[in-house]
Amino acid sequence: MTRATTTPAVLVLEDGRAFHGTSYGAEGETFGEMVFSTGMTGYQETLTDPSYHRQIVAMTAPHIGNTGVNDEDPESSRVWVAGYVVREPARVASNWRSRRSLDEELRAQGVVGIAMPGTRALTRHLRERGAMRAGVFTAPSATVGELAERVRDSPSMLGADLAREVSTAEPYVVAAHGRKRFTVAALDLGIKSMTPYRMAERGCEVHVLPAGSTAADILALDPDGVFLSNGPGDPAAADYAVEALTGVLDAGRPVFGICFGNQILGRALGLGTYKLAYGHRGVNQPVQDRRTGKVDISAHNHGFAVRAPLDGPFDTPYGRAEVSHVNLNDGCVEGLRLLDRPAFSVQYHPEAAAGPHDAAGLFDEFCALMARPGTTAKAEADKRG
Repeated sequence: MTRATTTPAVLVLEDGRAFHGTSYGAEGETFGEMVFSTGMTGYQETLTDPSYHRQIVAMTAPHIGNTGVNDEDPESSRVWVAGYVVREPARVASNWRSRRSLDEELRAQGVVGIAMPGTRALTRHLRERGAMRAGVFTAPSATVGELAERVRDSPSMLGADLAREVSTAEPYVVAAHGRKRFTVAALDLGIKSMTPYRMAERGCEVHVLPAGSTAADILALDPDGVFLSNGPGDPAAADYAVEALTGVLDAGRPVFGICFGNQILGRALGLGTYKLAYGHRGVNQPVQDRRTGKVDISAHNHGFAVRAPLDGPFDTPYGRAEVSHVNLNDGCVEGLRLLDRPAFSVQYHPEAAAGPHDAAGLFDEFCALMARPGTTAKAEADKRG
């Protein structure tokens, strides 16, 4: 059962706006970028997604914690959010897989949170003013003005290099399910555990590598394809990943990137990135495939986007490229595709755990790209039978 508490807590934004409530999870104080997630389900996956590193996440769904916490759904080995904001915590966790309450999990992992009635007002404020720094404070003795000053002294997400903070320290392998078809080198910029699992389901042996791995490290595996994962922070600060990817593109290996990986591909193609006003976070974002006109409902977690021409193919150091997908809410770039080399990326999450499965076929596209005639992957696949 969720612990009942009347301990006061306050959420303070850098512009001085304050929201009062009660402590939820661990007590103390925390700082981060204030964002909101529109997902109606999947709070456990959200909490353990490394892309939320150094962010305070507010859930727009009013009831959180209903199904407790289990040991099967985490996307990584720990909770990554800097803080957590909910409207009404579930008083009882009810699910056959539940092992403990969400409140207990947050306390065990030291995540400071707040339960408050103003999550709708907070979301509207962020949509009007943009994502900004914030702090959550349990029973503070300082004034709101003093707390806001401390928030303004905390680090900004702009220029933050966070991928190496969440990446694996050592390489590891996720074995293919059944017959091995391909070897994939996955650059871990903040990878979710479901992503290599989805590739393994398709016969890929996935070698997950630290974020700082070089092109030489990647190509030493002689991979059939290279995957760039999601992750936190400002893509403009991840020059090491861009440098590694340019070496992979020079070698002509098939490439697939998602989320942060899409932004890294964009930078490798000579494109710029920029910070969105309040980002896309949730499991209900409409994205259109510009080739077919098909609309997928997709899962997102990103605060940055690629700036690219939308009016047809454009030139890059690796031949022609095009914007393959756009977001129907705000028109931002949701995918890139090279037309003269085997590389593509999307800004959203085809592994969608939890979330819609409309985009799961992108993993099949990656496998098809690796099996295409003329690629190293195709020759290796033929040898394996």
